[in-house]
Amino acid sequence: MRVAVATITWARDEAEGALLRHSIARLLDSGLPVVVSDAGTDPSFLEFLRRQASLVVVVPSARGLVPQVQAAMQRAGAFETPFVFYTESDKEFFFAARMKDFLDRATGSEGPVVTLAARSDASLATYPATQQFTEGFINGLCSETFGVNGDYSYGPFLMPRALLDAVAAVKPTLGWGWRHALFAAAHRRGIPIRHIVDDYPCPEDQRVELASDRTHRLRQLGQNILGLVD
Repeated sequence: MRVAVATITWARDEAEGALLRHSIARLLDSGLPVVVSDAGTDPSFLEFLRRQASLVVVVPSARGLVPQVQAAMQRAGAFETPFVFYTESDKEFFFAARMKDFLDRATGSEGPVVTLAARSDASLATYPATQQFTEGFINGLCSETFGVNGDYSYGPFLMPRALLDAVAAVKPTLGWGWRHALFAAAHRRGIPIRHIVDDYPCPEDQRVELASDRTHRLRQLGQNILGLVD
């Protein structure tokens, strides 16, 4: 056992809860130890998580994205595996069709490396326009900063457990910028960053962009930039 998985959940409504139930089931099919940090706002969804025998569930005492991530990562670190794999919990397609190949390739590296699942250009083109713009912008900044061109925004990545202290040090105010703060910490420590490019298309039900989606993406871009320069 070389990999422990850390993920986060927040079922904000019934439809999202149903989506996450299916996605978590596919994640558990991996047979890896999985830790989920849940927001704790939906008792029925939390009960569903706790019924999964192979799932470790934590509910952080502090609200917010960063405390959730930190709680999941800290508990995943308790497995003492050489690698911790972080992913958002809604990536059912990735779990079912791409995760095993990604981890097989990513864990084959010699020495500590941060390995990101990266979308091909054709895959990125299936995402909504604002998302393509904002993620393309931060991807460009990261590529210039770290000297490694690639997609830094899809989500799943594998890291050496030596970076757990960098996750714990992320400021709670950074929001989604926590990922870029972590990548920057790895870069400062001389830990290489690499990408494994594959076909990760946008789910069909996420290709329509609402005004609220555009606002979220722009806010997320601001957090990502802060994480990169903090």
